[in-house]
Amino acid sequence: MNENSQEVQSLKTITTVVYALQAVSFFIGLSFVAAVIVNYIKKSEVEGTWLESHFLWQIRTFWFSVLWSIIGFVLVFVLIGYLVLIADAIWVIYRIVKGWMKLSEGKEMYAD
Repeated sequence: MNENSQEVQSLKTITTVVYALQAVSFFIGLSFVAAVIVNYIKKSEVEGTWLESHFLWQIRTFWFSVLWSIIGFVLVFVLIGYLVLIADAIWVIYRIVKGWMKLSEGKEMYAD
């Protein structure tokens, strides 16, 4: 698939929307779930393109955040959970910012 083709540009727009949904999730939590649903629905369309790495990055961001959130909520009763939840939020922000920046530069996520 040509990197500048209309299809790739459309998929890049979808990838941008997913990053936006992830960012909005700090205010509207369900948008995080909506973002990963879009990832799974569109995953087959990005296979073989540089955008596939972004989808993998976004999906991993979701699932690891869910894992750390569960651990954080369980540990809230011993107070360390608050630190886990704060660290999780910072990590998600980092992942969104790094991913969105790489996307805007037209770069793969794991190509460093």
